[in-house]
Amino acid sequence: MGESAKRKMEAGRDDQPADGELYIHMYQQMVKIREFEEKVNEMYMNATMPGLAHLYTGQEAVAVGVCEALRTDDYITSTHRGHGHCLAKGATVDRMFAELLGKEAGYCRGKGGSMHIADLDSGNLGANAIVGGSAGIATGAALSAKRLNTGQVAVCFIGEGALGQGLFYEVVNMAQLWKLPVIYVCENNLYNEYTHYTETTAGELILRGEAFGLHSEVVDGQDVRIVYETMHRLVERARRGEGPAFLVCNTYRYYGHHVGDIDRAYYRSKGEEQEWRRERDPLSTLADWLVEHGYADEKIVDQIHAATKDEVDAGAEFAINAPYPDVSEVDQHVYA
Repeated sequence: MGESAKRKMEAGRDDQPADGELYIHMYQQMVKIREFEEKVNEMYMNATMPGLAHLYTGQEAVAVGVCEALRTDDYITSTHRGHGHCLAKGATVDRMFAELLGKEAGYCRGKGGSMHIADLDSGNLGANAIVGGSAGIATGAALSAKRLNTGQVAVCFIGEGALGQGLFYEVVNMAQLWKLPVIYVCENNLYNEYTHYTETTAGELILRGEAFGLHSEVVDGQDVRIVYETMHRLVERARRGEGPAFLVCNTYRYYGHHVGDIDRAYYRSKGEEQEWRRERDPLSTLADWLVEHGYADEKIVDQIHAATKDEVDAGAEFAINAPYPDVSEVDQHVYA
């Protein structure tokens, strides 16, 4: 993407034209995440991929909107549902697939798998299978950035289920006391695994941040433009030394808690799933906006999907044919 696409819009300024190149790039990123996750689901169903994965399908606007507001050297920490975060921060599909298949070419040489992908070159400090487990890592990264005066910002992705973890409140308290450049992004996809969050979390989610004095906001996590504009403000605020922020992004996962969670009728209805896909899809929302404002037409949208599908298919084929790590290194890169 060229420098012009890196220009950032002023949040809330409807009288200024949006940067069409930037939002086309964001659309490409969201399509890449969508196609990647669809391929992961296919590979699980046909037994090409070992183990489970937690698909990010439906939440693409959050990862892309957040990461497009960051510099390459800014940090993120991720969750068990982290493929979208990794790709949005700069990971490539071939090495992502290689990691999922346990191949040497993967980001962790095939030893991390779906829930533990890290890519330090792009600022991704790693996904984490422990709910809320990365909150301390992101806060520590922010403390490092402040002490070294690097100007970096750390973003901690968490789900709404992490708001029931004590670690989160310990580090939020520390971040606010020390005015650390960290933004806690809570992706509220409504369900803590198989339980609606209102059955486990008392009160409004935003109050969790406000209670510690954090600048806190709630946005529509299905609209990448809103996520990006809001995040851009929060990132610049953090870089100025004004302290941490808490951003709740209301979103929805289209699939189950994991790829094996197929029969979901016992905790949510098909009608609910269909309504979110039909009325709130982040890809359709941005595509419609791009066409309406003359930044793209249906042909360009179709070309993006076709080119991205080819890229994803090629990445999967690369991973399938890639070698496994040599058995001699079974005890390497393992920490105890």
